[in-house]
Amino acid sequence: MNSQPRFTEKSYLVIFAFVTSLFLLWGLAHSMSDVLNKHFQTVLSVTKSQSGLIQLSVFGAYAVMSIPAGMFMKRFGYKAGVLLGLSLFATGTFLFVPAATENSFGYFRFALFIMGCGMATLETVAHPFIAALGDQRTSDRRINFSQSFNALGTVIGPLLGSYFLLRATGEQHDLSAVRSLYVGIGLVIAAVAISFSFVKVPVLADPHEGDVLEGGIPGKPLFAHRHFVWAVVAQFFNVAAQGGTWAFFINYGHEVMGFSDEKAGNLMALFMAMMVLGRFVGTYLMKFIAPNKLLAGFATGSILMCIIVAQGWGWTSYIALLMINFFFSIMFPTIFSLGLKSLGGHTQRAASFITMGVVGGAFFPLLMGMVANHNVAQSYYLPIICYLVIFLFGYKLYKVRA
Repeated sequence: MNSQPRFTEKSYLVIFAFVTSLFLLWGLAHSMSDVLNKHFQTVLSVTKSQSGLIQLSVFGAYAVMSIPAGMFMKRFGYKAGVLLGLSLFATGTFLFVPAATENSFGYFRFALFIMGCGMATLETVAHPFIAALGDQRTSDRRINFSQSFNALGTVIGPLLGSYFLLRATGEQHDLSAVRSLYVGIGLVIAAVAISFSFVKVPVLADPHEGDVLEGGIPGKPLFAHRHFVWAVVAQFFNVAAQGGTWAFFINYGHEVMGFSDEKAGNLMALFMAMMVLGRFVGTYLMKFIAPNKLLAGFATGSILMCIIVAQGWGWTSYIALLMINFFFSIMFPTIFSLGLKSLGGHTQRAASFITMGVVGGAFFPLLMGMVANHNVAQSYYLPIICYLVIFLFGYKLYKVRA
């Protein structure tokens, strides 16, 4: 008898591939926002701390939309949730047209907020959707695998942004490049939505409903599950660290390393490639190492890298900056999966709250921006606080308790 549960079922492969592609789309959009940080500093003459409002607009949408998205998914199902998310996502990109016409940072932030609502909806739906496509004992691996394509999207985003935005900055000082790029992205998203509307999604039995792991208690109130509560906290600090680290990567390359904006933006693709590598490596290692232990180990690596980055030691610190994303790689999906364990009928609602933890990325870039206005290298001390919380979650607080 084979005791090793399958990664997923053959009958789910097409749906699994389609939902996994959604991870790529919002990964691309998130990393594009970090390129917008530097572009708007130049074209709209905003400060580093003001440009951090971009992340507030995107991640703040998660605080607003995650719970309604979870309720919508619970009522109408996974497919309807995906279509709602894609519709909001596309609408936000098309709103870049009037924002560029008005040359308004405020209008751009509104467009990014609507985009963020779409991304929040997709994240709320896609994670439990992927978890439902097989045994919950392999849900950690499935979510990490799908998140690997999210990481691939974060590689593509900076390449697109650097070519169309940072490269264009040297030639023009209007916002036509931003408008054209986001309209193109919106058309792709609309095409994906239309295609997905024709995909048949079977009725899926949530693997967490009938398969409660040791320590879980069916009928127990959601917030009485301590591992879930700590997962929300850990996710808040995880995305806070991500938002700040990503937002000022290009600034670090420009100010500490002396790179041009375009070169720093292109190197951001390498930065994101490290996350792709980390997720594939992490997914493989989880066959041999418990996910929580790997999470604690990677958090330790991130802490060490932040200390080196903050010293501003040239290429030594820059390589450490690249390595932060390698260690960051498994954190979001692993925290998400560990937080959903043994929640039974609470799973979809829990996914909404864990997704809402992403709001941490709304505030941390503002704090890092205040330090970065004086010394961008030293601003990288701040994420250490976040990685300490993640280490504690992986070391002890992840445990399912009766």
